[in-house]
Amino acid sequence: MGLIAVGDIHGCAISLDAILKKVNLQPDDHIVFIGDYIDRGPDSKGVIDRLIKLSEEVECTFLRGNHEELMLGYLDNGEYDLWAINGGMTTLDSYGTNGEGSVISDEHIQWVRETKLYLETDEFFFVHAGLRPGLTIAENLEENDPMVYLWERGHLKATELPWEKTVVCGHTPVSAPMNTEQLINIDTGCVFYTHPSLGHLTAVRLPERKFYTIPFVG
Repeated sequence: MGLIAVGDIHGCAISLDAILKKVNLQPDDHIVFIGDYIDRGPDSKGVIDRLIKLSEEVECTFLRGNHEELMLGYLDNGEYDLWAINGGMTTLDSYGTNGEGSVISDEHIQWVRETKLYLETDEFFFVHAGLRPGLTIAENLEENDPMVYLWERGHLKATELPWEKTVVCGHTPVSAPMNTEQLINIDTGCVFYTHPSLGHLTAVRLPERKFYTIPFVG
């Protein structure tokens, strides 16, 4: 079985199709999506449609990103402004309107609710943002703070990480994938294609650490 992780998609549905083609998926592959499927990009609805279909063809794990959390805050608590300034308006636009406002399908809402905060395997720990850099993975799990899983960035500046295995994350865009013994960051800022050093979608095949990167498409 192959293990593949895919970085932050942010509504870039055509880019998603391109990276899936490039990794040459096999029937026994397991794909872990690192979160942030929606917001900012042109077709958040199309991304979720594609991921739901993909999960019927190959094993998938969908992690929750901070943008899915912002969407749930809007749906559950009416927290529109916070979501809107973080790209939520583009997501609503992708669903169209019923004359009274944008409509997100019940199927898609349920799919977002079912996203997971992390996935742990024998060699890797997958999470959207990261973990507290001063704690082991076991200690992070004991604290079990969703805000850390969804928003943490401190590990990117840490000189030492006491983690028992490699953490694979996204959330913070980098110009090229980070690849160290204890940390892999595969958010290469696909949706920020106007930035001179970003604008790519990245996937990695594990444990080989074979990286696939494509520029923003469409």
